[in-house]
Formats: sequence, structure tokens, C-alpha cells
Amino acid sequence: MTTQTKGRFDPNSPQIKAYEQALAHQFVREGTMVAFPTCLPGITRTITHDECRITALDADSNEFIYGGTSGRQAHLFKAGFHDLTGVVLDAGVVPGGTSTVAVCCAEPRVLAFVNGARGGRTIALPDIDLAQNWIQEWALSPPVLQDLGECVPSEPVVHAICNPSRSTVIAITTEHLVTVDVESGKVVVIGKVPGRGQLALSSSGVFGQDENARLWHYDLSSGRIRRGAVHLPTGEWTAALRWSRGGDTGQLVTADAAGHLFVFSEDKGFRSIGKAPLAPVGPMAMTPDGRLFGFCGAEMANLFYCDTSSGSVSNLGVAASVFEKRRYGYEFADAVIGRDGEIVFSEDENDGHLWLYFPKIKRSSLARNAVAS
Repeated sequence: MTTQTKGRFDPNSPQIKAYEQALAHQFVREGTMVAFPTCLPGITRTITHDECRITALDADSNEFIYGGTSGRQAHLFKAGFHDLTGVVLDAGVVPGGTSTVAVCCAEPRVLAFVNGARGGRTIALPDIDLAQNWIQEWALSPPVLQDLGECVPSEPVVHAICNPSRSTVIAITTEHLVTVDVESGKVVVIGKVPGRGQLALSSSGVFGQDENARLWHYDLSSGRIRRGAVHLPTGEWTAALRWSRGGDTGQLVTADAAGHLFVFSEDKGFRSIGKAPLAPVGPMAMTPDGRLFGFCGAEMANLFYCDTSSGSVSNLGVAASVFEKRRYGYEFADAVIGRDGEIVFSEDENDGHLWLYFPKIKRSSLARNAVAS
């Protein structure tokens, strides 16, 4: 019989240091994330957990956030996070709707595109006034959603975006490109194109994913569609395209199925800017100072940062919030830029939250501002 002596725990051992280093790099380690529930905290109830996969977002001209959910039933909502407003207000259930694929903050009203048993439909939201004291006093009549009907009979909607003046929404179904007049709700079928992936707004029109690794182009001035207008660069273009939100409409960012990132502009075409740490690449947004943030990876996504000028890419870790709601975030569907440069990500999971990400201020920017003042 032998006696074994248990070694003393050494917090400074190489093994413990390696563990701490790995742990420190597992969760988001730059900037601050806040998971905000779909309610007025402490006052109203959240959207039901199996109806709360937040799958579409947009921001209006006042930087209020509109969004829609997917699940057993689809809900539409408005959210505000500035001044004395800190609320996600449920605007109601879309009858027969199970999947919100796009929300467009047009003028004079917001249009949402929801799929379900009754087809891909356009839903109009009335103006919802959140400019109140949501700390001490609040009262609001339930908004009434208006069903404007199917875009194209029996065809689900894939995506939609506003034109530059926000007076018209361009939507893509599984087989057709259509326009929706915001004020009247009138739908015009422009032509037949493949409905796959997100639409991207450029200075001249709208780009969409075509067959054979190409993009089609819809010219806003002439109303014409040009098939195969742009060749995608060498890459793995097997998945539906995603495009970055925010930034300059003359410069768009997308990624192939392997995570390679590309900047696209009409005058210069595609330019490679690096590779995301994981694949596939999910929602991306560009802050007003030109920094690109997004999520990458399946099931347990990691936040990444890309310097579009130098091409350097950093893995910032898995989303974690210790403010408002202590929660990890693993799957995200959309992103939009908030009023003060924060990024709002939509969580595509049961009991989904809106995740507000406040990027770290770069020291070089602080130094330039100090010199200027």
C-alpha cells in the first residue's frame, strides 16, 4: 500500500495561467454588451419565449428600433434606449404569421414582411410615440397593425429594403422582385429573379444574389433589372448572401460560406479584406467611424472586429451580458446601428433579447480629439 500526497494548488502555475488566459478570451473582452428583454423591465411581460426569436431589425430617422420575431407566432415591436426611454414595446401578433424576414422604417410608416400560413405578407405599423417619461409615467393605447396583403400570391418573402427616400420598399420573394408604395400599400411586380439572400442598396440601385456566383442589379431610376450584372470574387458562394448594415451605401461588406470578407463598391468592385475567425458569418454592422463588427460561427457565435482598411481581424469572444440581464448570447440574426454609434444585435433564440454593443473607443481616436480641442 502506497500513500500519495496531493499537490498544493499553485495559482501561479503555468497550467492555471494558461486556463485563465483561455477563459479571458472565451467571452467578449472588448467593449460592453447589454442584453435587453422584450418588455418595459419591471412593468410589462416579455414576448412569449417560443415567439421571441428576433429575426429582423431596422432603425427610423430618429434612431428608434423596429423589429419582428419568429416562432409559434410572429410579433412586431418598437424599442428605444435613449433619453428617458428604455423599453421594447410589443405592437402585437401578426395573425397567421410565423416568420418576420424584414422590417423597413419607411416614410410615413413602417412596413414589415412576415411569412406564414397565409403567404408572405406586408404589415403596416402605425406611428408609436415613445418620446415619454418611461421611468415614472407611461401610458399607451395598443397599436393596430394593418395587413396590406400578400406581395406575390403563394410566394414567401425573402428580404426587403427601403429606397433612399424611404418612400418605396423593394422586396424579393422566392421568385420575384416587387416594389411596395409605402403610403398606398400598392404592390408592383418588377420582374422574375432568384429570391435568395439579402438585398443590398447601392448608390444606383439594389443588388441581389443571382445564379452562377453573380449579382443582379435593379436600377432605381429606370426600373430595369440586369441579370448577372456583377461577378462575385473567387470564393465559396454556396450560402445565401448577407450584407453589412450602416456605414456608407457606396461601400458594402459581405462574406462567402468560408468566412472570407469582401468590400464591394460599384466603381471598384470587390476587394478582399480578410477572413472571419469562424464560419459562417452572421449579421454585420459598420459603425460611423468605419469599424466593422459582426458575429461568426454556427450555434455558438463569436463577435469579431475587422479593420476594413488594413484587413486585420480580431476574435472578440462569445457574447455575454452582466447588465440588465445576465445572459450568454449564441445565435444572432440581424444588426442595426443605434443613435450614438452602438450596435443593436437581434438574438435568434427562444426568449430572445436585443443586445446593445458599445464598442471600445480607440485610443488613437481619443488622441486626435484631444489635439483638435
